[in-house]
Amino acid sequence: MTGHDGDAERTFAALPPAHGRGFAQTWWGLAWLRALEDAALDSGQVKSGRRIARAGAVGAVSVRPGRITAVVQDRDRTAHRADVLLAELSAEQWDRLLDMAVERAGHVAALLDREMPPHLVEDAASEGIELLPGLGDLEPKCDCGAWDHCGHTAALCYQVARLLDQDPFVLLLMRGRGEHALLEDLQDRSAAPVEEAPEPEGVDAAEAYAAGDILPPLPETAEMPEKPGSPPSLDTEAPPGPGVDPVAVRHLAARTAVEAHRLLADALRRPSERPAAVLGLTAAQDAVRLAVDAPDPALTERLADGSGRDPQSLAEATRAWRLGGAEALSVLEEEWAPSGDTLARARAALDSAWDEDERPSLRAEGNRWTAVGAPAQVRLGRDGRWWPYRQERERWILAGPAALDPATALSSAELSSAEPQR
Repeated sequence: MTGHDGDAERTFAALPPAHGRGFAQTWWGLAWLRALEDAALDSGQVKSGRRIARAGAVGAVSVRPGRITAVVQDRDRTAHRADVLLAELSAEQWDRLLDMAVERAGHVAALLDREMPPHLVEDAASEGIELLPGLGDLEPKCDCGAWDHCGHTAALCYQVARLLDQDPFVLLLMRGRGEHALLEDLQDRSAAPVEEAPEPEGVDAAEAYAAGDILPPLPETAEMPEKPGSPPSLDTEAPPGPGVDPVAVRHLAARTAVEAHRLLADALRRPSERPAAVLGLTAAQDAVRLAVDAPDPALTERLADGSGRDPQSLAEATRAWRLGGAEALSVLEEEWAPSGDTLARARAALDSAWDEDERPSLRAEGNRWTAVGAPAQVRLGRDGRWWPYRQERERWILAGPAALDPATALSSAELSSAEPQR
Protein backbone atom coordinates (compact mmCIF):
# COMPACT_ATOMS: atom_id res chain seq x y z
CA MET A 1 0.00 0.00 0.00
CA THR A 2 1.28 3.48 -0.85
CA GLY A 3 -0.13 6.91 -0.15
CA HIS A 4 -0.75 9.56 -2.82
CA ASP A 5 -1.43 13.26 -2.48
CA GLY A 6 -0.93 13.30 1.27
CA ASP A 7 -3.89 11.76 3.01
CA ALA A 8 -6.42 12.24 0.21
CA GLU A 9 -5.81 8.97 -1.65
CA ARG A 10 -4.66 5.45 -0.80
CA THR A 11 -3.71 2.73 -3.23
CA PHE A 12 -3.87 -0.93 -2.23
CA ALA A 13 -1.92 -3.58 -4.10
CA ALA A 14 -3.87 -6.34 -5.81
CA LEU A 15 -4.93 -9.09 -3.42
CA PRO A 16 -4.31 -12.78 -4.08
CA PRO A 17 -7.17 -15.10 -5.11
CA ALA A 18 -9.76 -15.69 -2.36
CA HIS A 19 -10.17 -19.43 -2.73
CA GLY A 20 -12.17 -21.14 0.01
CA ARG A 21 -13.05 -18.01 2.04
CA GLY A 22 -15.74 -15.39 2.21
CA PHE A 23 -14.97 -11.90 1.05
CA ALA A 24 -16.13 -10.27 4.29
CA GLN A 25 -15.82 -11.47 7.89
CA THR A 26 -16.68 -8.30 9.82
CA TRP A 27 -20.16 -6.90 10.25
CA TRP A 28 -19.26 -3.70 8.40
CA GLY A 29 -17.73 -5.63 5.49
CA LEU A 30 -20.90 -7.71 5.21
CA ALA A 31 -23.00 -4.52 5.30
CA TRP A 32 -20.96 -3.18 2.36
CA LEU A 33 -21.65 -6.30 0.28
CA ARG A 34 -25.32 -6.23 1.23
CA ALA A 35 -25.57 -2.74 -0.28
CA LEU A 36 -24.20 -4.15 -3.56
CA GLU A 37 -26.19 -7.39 -3.67
CA ASP A 38 -29.53 -5.83 -2.66
CA ALA A 39 -29.30 -3.01 -5.25
CA ALA A 40 -28.01 -4.91 -8.30
CA LEU A 41 -30.75 -5.53 -10.87
CA ASP A 42 -28.93 -8.44 -12.46
CA SER A 43 -27.89 -11.08 -9.93
CA GLY A 44 -25.96 -12.81 -12.68
CA GLN A 45 -23.60 -9.84 -12.93
CA VAL A 46 -23.07 -9.98 -9.16
CA LYS A 47 -22.17 -13.68 -9.34
CA SER A 48 -19.83 -12.94 -12.26
CA GLY A 49 -18.12 -10.22 -10.23
CA ARG A 50 -17.72 -12.60 -7.29
CA ARG A 51 -15.98 -15.14 -9.56
CA ILE A 52 -13.68 -12.47 -11.03
CA ALA A 53 -12.68 -11.23 -7.56
CA ARG A 54 -12.21 -14.75 -6.22
CA ALA A 55 -9.84 -15.49 -9.14
CA GLY A 56 -7.65 -12.50 -8.18
CA ALA A 57 -8.38 -10.59 -11.41
CA VAL A 58 -8.89 -7.21 -9.68
CA GLY A 59 -5.82 -4.98 -9.91
CA ALA A 60 -4.58 -2.35 -7.46
CA VAL A 61 -7.46 -0.49 -5.81
CA SER A 62 -7.33 3.29 -5.52
CA VAL A 63 -9.47 4.81 -2.76
CA ARG A 64 -10.18 8.53 -2.51
CA PRO A 65 -13.09 10.66 -1.27
CA GLY A 66 -16.26 9.68 -3.09
CA ARG A 67 -14.68 7.06 -5.40
CA ILE A 68 -12.92 3.70 -5.65
CA THR A 69 -11.17 2.62 -8.85
CA ALA A 70 -9.45 -0.49 -10.18
CA VAL A 71 -8.58 -2.23 -13.44
CA VAL A 72 -10.50 -5.52 -13.69
CA GLN A 73 -9.76 -8.31 -16.19
CA ASP A 74 -12.39 -10.48 -17.84
CA ARG A 75 -11.87 -14.18 -18.26
CA ASP A 76 -10.55 -13.42 -21.77
CA ARG A 77 -7.92 -11.07 -20.24
CA THR A 78 -9.71 -7.95 -21.50
CA ALA A 79 -9.01 -5.09 -19.07
CA HIS A 80 -11.68 -2.63 -17.99
CA ARG A 81 -11.53 0.39 -15.71
CA ALA A 82 -14.21 0.09 -13.06
CA ASP A 83 -15.28 2.86 -10.70
CA VAL A 84 -17.80 2.87 -7.85
CA LEU A 85 -18.98 6.20 -6.45
CA LEU A 86 -20.15 6.87 -2.88
CA ALA A 87 -21.40 10.26 -1.71
CA GLU A 88 -19.12 12.20 0.65
CA LEU A 89 -20.35 13.58 3.95
CA SER A 90 -20.79 17.33 4.18
CA ALA A 91 -18.59 19.46 6.45
CA GLU A 92 -21.52 19.90 8.83
CA GLN A 93 -22.09 16.14 8.98
CA TRP A 94 -18.41 15.53 9.71
CA ASP A 95 -18.54 18.05 12.57
CA ARG A 96 -21.47 16.26 14.18
CA LEU A 97 -19.91 12.83 13.64
CA LEU A 98 -16.57 13.81 15.19
CA ASP A 99 -18.30 15.44 18.17
CA MET A 100 -20.15 12.17 18.80
CA ALA A 101 -16.93 10.13 18.49
CA VAL A 102 -15.14 12.33 21.04
CA GLU A 103 -17.99 11.91 23.54
CA ARG A 104 -17.34 8.17 23.61
CA ALA A 105 -13.68 7.28 24.12
CA GLY A 106 -14.44 3.72 23.04
CA HIS A 107 -15.28 4.91 19.52
CA VAL A 108 -11.79 6.26 18.93
CA ALA A 109 -10.12 3.28 20.61
CA ALA A 110 -12.05 0.86 18.40
CA LEU A 111 -11.10 2.76 15.23
CA LEU A 112 -7.44 2.68 16.25
CA ASP A 113 -7.81 -1.10 16.65
CA ARG A 114 -9.08 -1.18 13.07
CA GLU A 115 -12.66 -1.92 14.12
CA MET A 116 -15.87 -0.11 13.25
CA PRO A 117 -17.78 0.41 16.55
CA PRO A 118 -21.48 -0.40 16.04
CA HIS A 119 -22.53 2.37 18.45
CA LEU A 120 -20.75 4.96 16.33
CA VAL A 121 -22.70 3.85 13.25
CA GLU A 122 -25.96 3.76 15.24
CA ASP A 123 -25.37 7.18 16.84
CA ALA A 124 -24.52 8.66 13.46
CA ALA A 125 -27.64 7.15 11.87
CA SER A 126 -29.79 8.64 14.63
CA GLU A 127 -28.45 12.05 13.55
CA GLY A 128 -29.18 11.36 9.89
CA ILE A 129 -25.56 10.53 9.01
CA GLU A 130 -25.16 7.24 7.16
CA LEU A 131 -21.62 5.91 7.32
CA LEU A 132 -22.26 2.56 5.68
CA PRO A 133 -23.81 2.54 2.19
CA GLY A 134 -27.46 1.61 1.85
CA LEU A 135 -29.63 0.50 -1.05
CA GLY A 136 -28.57 2.30 -4.24
CA ASP A 137 -25.69 4.23 -2.60
CA LEU A 138 -22.96 2.41 -4.57
CA GLU A 139 -23.09 4.00 -8.04
CA PRO A 140 -21.24 1.97 -10.73
CA LYS A 141 -19.27 3.38 -13.70
CA CYS A 142 -17.41 1.07 -16.09
CA ASP A 143 -15.91 1.51 -19.56
CA CYS A 144 -17.63 -1.69 -20.67
CA GLY A 145 -20.73 0.43 -21.20
CA ALA A 146 -23.06 -1.22 -18.64
CA TRP A 147 -25.52 1.20 -17.05
CA ASP A 148 -26.00 -0.90 -13.88
CA HIS A 149 -23.52 -2.96 -11.87
CA CYS A 150 -21.57 -5.21 -14.22
CA GLY A 151 -19.19 -8.01 -13.33
CA HIS A 152 -16.30 -5.53 -13.20
CA THR A 153 -17.83 -3.08 -10.71
CA ALA A 154 -19.22 -5.98 -8.67
CA ALA A 155 -15.73 -7.55 -8.56
CA LEU A 156 -14.32 -4.22 -7.37
CA CYS A 157 -16.92 -4.08 -4.57
CA TYR A 158 -16.07 -7.62 -3.45
CA GLN A 159 -12.38 -6.76 -3.36
CA VAL A 160 -13.03 -3.59 -1.35
CA ALA A 161 -14.99 -5.70 1.19
CA ARG A 162 -11.71 -7.50 1.95
CA LEU A 163 -9.95 -4.15 2.42
CA LEU A 164 -12.69 -2.89 4.72
CA ASP A 165 -12.32 -6.00 6.89
CA GLN A 166 -8.71 -5.03 7.50
CA ASP A 167 -9.18 -1.28 7.91
CA PRO A 168 -12.49 0.61 8.39
CA PHE A 169 -10.64 3.89 7.70
CA VAL A 170 -11.02 2.91 4.02
CA LEU A 171 -14.75 3.58 4.36
CA LEU A 172 -14.15 6.90 6.14
CA LEU A 173 -11.79 7.97 3.35
CA MET A 174 -14.51 7.22 0.80
CA ARG A 175 -16.84 9.38 2.87
CA GLY A 176 -14.37 12.28 2.65
CA ARG A 177 -11.75 12.17 5.44
CA GLY A 178 -8.33 10.47 5.44
CA GLU A 179 -7.02 8.66 8.50
CA HIS A 180 -4.35 11.18 9.56
CA ALA A 181 -6.56 14.23 9.11
CA LEU A 182 -9.37 12.47 10.94
CA LEU A 183 -7.21 11.50 13.94
CA GLU A 184 -5.71 14.99 14.19
CA ASP A 185 -9.20 16.48 14.22
CA LEU A 186 -10.30 14.04 16.92
CA GLN A 187 -7.23 14.88 18.99
CA ASP A 188 -7.89 18.61 18.71
CA ARG A 189 -11.50 18.15 19.80
CA SER A 190 -10.65 15.90 22.75
CA ALA A 191 -7.84 18.08 24.12
CA ALA A 192 -8.99 19.58 27.42
CA PRO A 193 -8.57 23.35 27.80
CA VAL A 194 -5.58 24.28 29.91
CA GLU A 195 -6.60 25.93 33.17
CA GLU A 196 -4.42 27.71 35.66
CA ALA A 197 -3.52 25.50 38.57
CA PRO A 198 -5.43 26.48 41.73
CA GLU A 199 -3.60 27.59 44.81
CA PRO A 200 -2.68 24.55 46.97
CA GLU A 201 -4.85 24.04 50.02
CA GLY A 202 -3.71 23.08 53.48
CA VAL A 203 -0.70 23.99 55.67
CA ASP A 204 2.78 24.57 54.30
CA ALA A 205 5.04 21.68 55.34
CA ALA A 206 7.95 23.91 56.40
CA GLU A 207 5.66 26.01 58.60
CA ALA A 208 4.15 22.92 60.20
CA TYR A 209 7.61 21.48 60.96
CA ALA A 210 8.80 24.77 62.46
CA ALA A 211 5.75 24.87 64.74
CA GLY A 212 6.18 21.30 65.93
CA ASP A 213 7.21 22.26 69.46
CA ILE A 214 4.05 24.27 70.05
CA LEU A 215 1.53 21.86 68.59
CA PRO A 216 -0.67 19.94 71.05
CA PRO A 217 0.33 16.32 71.75
CA LEU A 218 -1.37 13.47 69.95
CA PRO A 219 -4.41 12.03 71.74
CA GLU A 220 -3.98 8.96 73.89
CA THR A 221 -4.51 5.61 72.22
CA ALA A 222 -8.02 4.36 72.84
CA GLU A 223 -8.26 1.60 75.42
CA MET A 224 -8.95 -1.93 74.34
CA PRO A 225 -12.64 -2.75 74.99
CA GLU A 226 -13.06 -5.41 77.66
CA LYS A 227 -15.38 -7.54 75.57
CA PRO A 228 -16.67 -7.75 72.01
CA GLY A 229 -19.39 -5.40 70.93
CA SER A 230 -22.95 -6.50 70.30
CA PRO A 231 -24.10 -6.89 66.70
CA PRO A 232 -27.12 -4.85 65.54
CA SER A 233 -30.56 -6.23 66.25
CA LEU A 234 -32.33 -8.07 63.45
CA ASP A 235 -35.76 -7.73 65.03
CA THR A 236 -37.94 -6.21 62.33
CA GLU A 237 -41.51 -6.61 61.23
CA ALA A 238 -40.44 -7.85 57.80
CA PRO A 239 -40.30 -11.64 57.44
CA PRO A 240 -36.90 -13.15 56.51
CA GLY A 241 -36.20 -13.82 52.86
CA PRO A 242 -36.19 -17.34 51.45
CA GLY A 243 -33.28 -19.41 52.74
CA VAL A 244 -32.38 -16.87 55.48
CA ASP A 245 -32.17 -18.21 59.04
CA PRO A 246 -32.32 -15.22 61.46
CA VAL A 247 -30.88 -17.27 64.36
CA ALA A 248 -27.89 -18.32 62.25
CA VAL A 249 -27.33 -14.77 60.99
CA ARG A 250 -27.39 -13.35 64.52
CA HIS A 251 -24.93 -15.98 65.68
CA LEU A 252 -22.59 -15.37 62.74
CA ALA A 253 -22.59 -11.66 63.53
CA ALA A 254 -21.82 -12.34 67.20
CA ARG A 255 -18.96 -14.71 66.39
CA THR A 256 -17.57 -12.18 63.93
CA ALA A 257 -17.49 -9.58 66.71
CA VAL A 258 -15.66 -12.04 68.96
CA GLU A 259 -13.08 -12.77 66.28
CA ALA A 260 -12.58 -9.05 65.58
CA HIS A 261 -12.02 -8.45 69.31
CA ARG A 262 -9.41 -11.23 69.42
CA LEU A 263 -7.56 -9.91 66.37
CA LEU A 264 -7.51 -6.40 67.83
CA ALA A 265 -6.15 -7.70 71.15
CA ASP A 266 -3.39 -9.61 69.34
CA ALA A 267 -2.47 -6.53 67.30
CA LEU A 268 -2.10 -4.37 70.45
CA ARG A 269 0.20 -6.84 72.21
CA ARG A 270 3.96 -6.51 72.05
CA PRO A 271 5.46 -8.65 69.28
CA SER A 272 6.99 -11.04 71.82
CA GLU A 273 3.57 -11.60 73.44
CA ARG A 274 1.63 -12.29 70.27
CA PRO A 275 0.48 -15.87 69.70
CA ALA A 276 1.62 -17.79 66.69
CA ALA A 277 -0.30 -16.94 63.54
CA VAL A 278 -3.19 -19.29 62.83
CA LEU A 279 -3.28 -20.60 59.30
CA GLY A 280 -6.52 -20.77 57.39
CA LEU A 281 -9.10 -23.00 59.01
CA THR A 282 -10.70 -25.95 57.30
CA ALA A 283 -14.48 -26.03 56.99
CA ALA A 284 -14.64 -28.61 59.80
CA GLN A 285 -12.49 -26.44 62.09
CA ASP A 286 -14.47 -23.31 61.30
CA ALA A 287 -17.68 -25.14 62.15
CA VAL A 288 -16.28 -25.70 65.66
CA ARG A 289 -15.44 -22.00 65.99
CA LEU A 290 -18.98 -21.10 64.99
CA ALA A 291 -20.49 -23.67 67.35
CA VAL A 292 -18.95 -21.97 70.42
CA ASP A 293 -21.82 -20.42 72.37
CA ALA A 294 -24.35 -21.34 69.67
CA PRO A 295 -27.71 -20.21 71.04
CA ASP A 296 -29.94 -22.77 69.36
CA PRO A 297 -29.78 -26.59 69.49
CA ALA A 298 -30.93 -26.80 65.89
CA LEU A 299 -28.02 -24.59 64.84
CA THR A 300 -25.58 -26.76 66.80
CA GLU A 301 -26.99 -29.86 65.12
CA ARG A 302 -26.51 -28.30 61.69
CA LEU A 303 -22.88 -27.45 62.50
CA ALA A 304 -22.26 -30.98 63.75
CA ASP A 305 -23.67 -32.50 60.56
CA GLY A 306 -21.75 -30.07 58.39
CA SER A 307 -18.42 -30.84 60.08
CA GLY A 308 -18.86 -34.62 60.11
CA ARG A 309 -19.18 -34.90 63.89
CA ASP A 310 -21.84 -36.23 66.25
CA PRO A 311 -23.19 -33.88 68.97
CA GLN A 312 -20.85 -35.29 71.64
CA SER A 313 -17.75 -34.91 69.45
CA LEU A 314 -18.77 -31.36 68.63
CA ALA A 315 -19.21 -30.55 72.34
CA GLU A 316 -15.69 -31.86 73.06
CA ALA A 317 -14.33 -29.89 70.14
CA THR A 318 -15.95 -26.63 71.25
CA ARG A 319 -14.56 -27.16 74.77
CA ALA A 320 -11.09 -27.53 73.25
CA TRP A 321 -11.60 -24.40 71.17
CA ARG A 322 -12.56 -22.37 74.25
CA LEU A 323 -9.40 -23.51 76.03
CA GLY A 324 -6.92 -23.08 73.22
CA GLY A 325 -8.42 -22.25 69.84
CA ALA A 326 -7.28 -23.99 66.68
CA GLU A 327 -4.12 -25.45 68.30
CA ALA A 328 -6.13 -27.13 71.07
CA LEU A 329 -8.59 -28.49 68.52
CA SER A 330 -5.73 -29.92 66.48
CA VAL A 331 -4.27 -31.67 69.55
CA LEU A 332 -7.71 -33.11 70.37
CA GLU A 333 -8.34 -34.57 66.94
CA GLU A 334 -4.91 -35.25 65.49
CA GLU A 335 -2.51 -37.95 66.61
CA TRP A 336 1.01 -37.69 65.24
CA ALA A 337 4.34 -39.34 65.86
CA PRO A 338 7.16 -37.04 66.98
CA SER A 339 10.44 -37.91 65.32
CA GLY A 340 14.08 -36.87 65.50
CA ASP A 341 14.83 -33.79 67.57
CA THR A 342 11.16 -33.31 68.55
CA LEU A 343 10.97 -36.76 70.17
CA ALA A 344 14.33 -36.28 71.90
CA ARG A 345 13.25 -32.95 73.38
CA ALA A 346 9.94 -34.45 74.51
CA ARG A 347 11.64 -37.36 76.31
CA ALA A 348 14.15 -35.00 77.89
CA ALA A 349 11.30 -32.83 79.18
CA LEU A 350 9.54 -35.91 80.61
CA ASP A 351 12.72 -37.16 82.30
CA SER A 352 13.56 -33.81 83.88
CA ALA A 353 10.02 -32.99 85.04
CA TRP A 354 10.15 -35.34 88.08
CA ASP A 355 12.71 -36.72 90.46
CA GLU A 356 13.58 -40.31 89.63
CA ASP A 357 11.70 -41.78 92.59
CA GLU A 358 8.59 -39.66 91.83
CA ARG A 359 8.42 -40.11 88.06
CA PRO A 360 5.07 -41.64 87.09
CA SER A 361 4.87 -44.59 84.74
CA LEU A 362 3.81 -43.34 81.34
CA ARG A 363 2.80 -45.34 78.26
CA ALA A 364 3.63 -43.59 74.96
CA GLU A 365 1.48 -43.69 71.83
CA GLY A 366 2.59 -41.15 69.26
CA ASN A 367 2.40 -37.69 70.81
CA ARG A 368 0.29 -38.99 73.71
CA TRP A 369 1.65 -40.18 77.07
CA THR A 370 -0.91 -41.89 79.34
CA ALA A 371 -0.38 -42.39 83.07
CA VAL A 372 -0.47 -46.12 83.85
CA GLY A 373 -3.28 -46.90 86.28
CA ALA A 374 -4.68 -43.36 86.27
CA PRO A 375 -7.29 -41.61 84.08
CA ALA A 376 -4.80 -38.90 83.09
CA GLN A 377 -2.86 -38.16 79.94
CA VAL A 378 -0.63 -35.45 78.46
CA ARG A 379 -0.43 -34.65 74.76
CA LEU A 380 2.38 -32.83 73.01
CA GLY A 381 1.32 -30.10 70.58
CA ARG A 382 3.29 -29.25 67.48
CA ASP A 383 4.25 -25.94 69.08
CA GLY A 384 6.02 -27.78 71.96
CA ARG A 385 3.37 -27.19 74.63
CA TRP A 386 1.78 -29.94 76.72
CA TRP A 387 -1.98 -30.38 77.05
CA PRO A 388 -3.72 -32.14 79.99
CA TYR A 389 -6.42 -34.76 79.34
CA ARG A 390 -8.67 -36.77 81.62
CA GLN A 391 -10.65 -39.90 80.83
CA GLU A 392 -14.45 -39.89 80.99
CA ARG A 393 -16.50 -42.92 79.96
CA GLU A 394 -13.79 -44.30 77.65
CA ARG A 395 -13.23 -40.89 76.05
CA TRP A 396 -10.36 -38.47 76.56
CA ILE A 397 -11.47 -34.90 77.36
CA LEU A 398 -9.25 -31.80 77.38
CA ALA A 399 -8.89 -30.87 81.03
CA GLY A 400 -7.37 -27.39 80.88
CA PRO A 401 -5.08 -25.00 79.05
CA ALA A 402 -1.64 -25.95 77.80
CA ALA A 403 1.47 -25.92 79.98
CA LEU A 404 5.13 -25.47 79.07
CA ASP A 405 6.22 -28.69 80.82
CA PRO A 406 4.64 -32.16 81.03
CA ALA A 407 4.64 -32.31 84.84
CA THR A 408 2.40 -29.25 85.18
CA ALA A 409 0.09 -30.59 82.47
CA LEU A 410 -0.14 -34.05 84.10
CA SER A 411 -0.85 -32.53 87.51
CA SER A 412 -3.64 -30.49 85.95
CA ALA A 413 -5.07 -33.63 84.34
CA GLU A 414 -4.90 -35.57 87.63
CA LEU A 415 -6.56 -32.76 89.59
CA SER A 416 -9.31 -32.51 87.00
CA SER A 417 -9.85 -36.29 87.15
CA ALA A 418 -10.11 -36.19 90.94
CA GLU A 419 -12.87 -33.58 90.84
CA PRO A 420 -16.44 -34.85 90.70
CA GLN A 421 -17.69 -34.70 87.11
CA ARG A 422 -21.11 -33.24 86.38
